Amino acid sequence: LLRPISAPFCPVLGLPFEVPLGPEARSAEAIADPPPFDRARSAVLYNEVARKLVSRLKYGDRPELARLCARLMHGAGRELWAGDPVLVPVPLHRTRLFERRYNQSAELARALGRLAGLRVEPGLVRRTRPTRRQVGLSADARQRNVAGAFAVPAEAALRLGGRRVVIVDDVVTTGSTLRSAAAALGAAGATSVQRAAVATTPALASPLRRPSG
Repeated sequence: LLRPISAPFCPVLGLPFEVPLGPEARSAEAIADPPPFDRARSAVLYNEVARKLVSRLKYGDRPELARLCARLMHGAGRELWAGDPVLVPVPLHRTRLFERRYNQSAELARALGRLAGLRVEPGLVRRTRPTRRQVGLSADARQRNVAGAFAVPAEAALRLGGRRVVIVDDVVTTGSTLRSAAAALGAAGATSVQRAAVATTPALASPLRRPSG
């Protein structure tokens, strides 16, 4: 079964806590390595059922599954939709997009935009170079793989200035891809950057990890 992520959780990274420790208690991960975004929310833990669902969306030519995933994300991230943010899907490099025919993050963002009544801006951030697939890479290798891989074009920065942004992706493992994209958007003038995803890996969201603060 899918395992929804529900309170109590870290208000920054959305990682579930074993017991409630108050609204301001942050996870050790958020304190030790503060992210370049304001908050993050994922709908479910990345177990075997979630893996099959996301894999069919991503590689199985099933873009219609984005509607189901978006409904899960819409409920889990309801606090992210305030303030009329724009939804920005994590982009694929053009070579990867040609291979898959569609960007699963863009499909998620469009479905989520319809549910939340928000605008989708797929061109606000671009992937400037092809990167290796993240699957199977260590945390350090993932970070090096996507370092500097995203940029905000000059014309997009004009549209971005003063706006709130929610980055949309399918799965968060180490979070290195989202950190790199968020840093690019923040540097280009976004007033707030948040993150919404379908699933987070259990390694990141272990309920046995005690929060700090």
